[in-house]
Amino acid sequence: VQLQASGGGLVQAGGSLRLSCAVSGLTFGNSAIAWFRQAPGKEREGVACIVSDNDDTVYSDSVKGRFTISRDSGKNAVSLQMNNLKPEDTAVYYCNLRELDGSGNYWGQGTLVTVSS
Repeated sequence: VQLQASGGGLVQAGGSLRLSCAVSGLTFGNSAIAWFRQAPGKEREGVACIVSDNDDTVYSDSVKGRFTISRDSGKNAVSLQMNNLKPEDTAVYYCNLRELDGSGNYWGQGTLVTVSS
């Protein structure tokens, strides 16, 4: 199973970016796909999560109303639309897939998001 994260970059405060996490080797089903981030000197934190079977979503308070996680129709991929970005959103963003029956927990490589003030 491989997760490939992409879409990071440099953006000014107030701007937008869209991250994508492409999954290969496993088809979505009874799993939760999440985005985490880790800023320099800080612990990794969960940002957003979507459950594959019912599209239920959960967001951290820090991004609620600005970020949207969704499954890409027809693709084995999940996106994170990030709007109204703030300098404090600067971090390496990681995607994670966890099978809800406990059979697997997979991480992608990170993609760097830098928001300038």
